[in-house]
Amino acid sequence: MNSVYSIANAFLLVYVGLFPIINPIGGAPIFLGLTRHCTDPERNALAFQVARNSLFLLIGSLLAGSYVLEFFGITVPILRVAGGIIVTATGWTLLQEGAEEDERNAHKPVIPTDAFYPLTMPITVGPGSIAVAVTLGSQRPSGDMNLTTPAGNLTQLALLGGAAIAGVIAIAVTIYVCYRFAEGTVGALGVQGTNVLVRLSAFILFCIGIGIVWNGYSALTALPVSH
Repeated sequence: MNSVYSIANAFLLVYVGLFPIINPIGGAPIFLGLTRHCTDPERNALAFQVARNSLFLLIGSLLAGSYVLEFFGITVPILRVAGGIIVTATGWTLLQEGAEEDERNAHKPVIPTDAFYPLTMPITVGPGSIAVAVTLGSQRPSGDMNLTTPAGNLTQLALLGGAAIAGVIAIAVTIYVCYRFAEGTVGALGVQGTNVLVRLSAFILFCIGIGIVWNGYSALTALPVSH
């Protein structure tokens, strides 16, 4: 029972941790604006490519990001502070500009080769999302699994890793669904509703950025000072 709880917790931790920062619902109007000159088949293909690229980026950050940071001598608290500052700045910019920025971007035609930049990165998966994925991947399972054998330990780690990857896959599927049906969603909301959604998403993003910076700062101040 404890094992099932840990697996479910790993899945939810990844999905719930990434969802508000990636915010595919709030990103749908931006995606639609950037692809307004595309045909429906082209837009659908771009939605799939963005979801696929996001999946690879997030899995790479989740599994190998902490080792890359260790290689360059960057600690997770520093990453949190840096990523949080970027997230905060992005949220503040979107909060100030709102739908006007989306309208300006909507006049920029997009071709299928733009699926990675800018549609995937930084619009969908930005520095903040990568920072969160790296932070989540750097977490180690707690020692309350009551495992008595190395084989059981490896099995449990594999299950936890699979649950975390399943959370990333669920995020990618959510991105695809939101982008694939962005036209219908935005049409239902209308111009005013879309503007409210974008600004609300920007405010949430700003608050999340402040929280990430605070957590990173708290972790840094708690570290012992080396002489």
